[in-house]
Amino acid sequence: MSSMAREIMAFVLTTSGWVLVSSTLPTDYWKVSSIDGTVITTATFWSNLWKTCVTDSTGISNCKDFPSMLALDGYIQVCRGLMIAAVCLGFFGSVFALIGMKCTKVGGLDQTKTRIVSFAGFNFICTGLCSLTACSLYAHRITSEFFDPMYVAQKYELGAALFIGWAGSTLCILGGAVFCLSLTEGMSSSSSPYPSDRKAFVKSGVSLMSPQSQASHARRPPPDCISSSQQFDKNAYV
Repeated sequence: MSSMAREIMAFVLTTSGWVLVSSTLPTDYWKVSSIDGTVITTATFWSNLWKTCVTDSTGISNCKDFPSMLALDGYIQVCRGLMIAAVCLGFFGSVFALIGMKCTKVGGLDQTKTRIVSFAGFNFICTGLCSLTACSLYAHRITSEFFDPMYVAQKYELGAALFIGWAGSTLCILGGAVFCLSLTEGMSSSSSPYPSDRKAFVKSGVSLMSPQSQASHARRPPPDCISSSQQFDKNAYV
């Protein structure tokens, strides 16, 4: 696979992952719980990073925003910061990837574009790690409360937003790793101090200066010696 096709595949992976990670912020169901009684009294409790809600059997939702950021639980504040950082890093990674890819006309020389696209890959890897950490931290809190026999409050289960976040994080990390591989290829191609045509010219010059030609050149007397020996031949005195 050529480097250009590999960069396009990595850009598709990372952009898809960034879109999935960004879609988890406004998604409602980070954690969900339902209470089923009779057909009439059925309620669904769900919550995300911004509010907690309850939906009855008629489809009417009553939501309550979190009153104060400082009064929130620590894990919710950490998850908010990590998800916002993931969205910002993914945005800048997309911009740098468009500049550094070989199929675009901006970015300068090939070595400069290679460094830019590698930096974009690093941003996407950080995006995936931030989102993965936030979703895993939130899921750990849900599972620890669910399996704790001493916890008597409302117990929740994993929502759809967590699975979307995990999928987007995986795509960002895989695509970012592919982008970073282009840096190793650029360093290997630029490690030789001479270009290919100059190396061929040097090789041709070395082959012309073979040992046999050098020896024949050394055994050949200079033209001044040949002329002087011919002038003082013995036939010249007869």
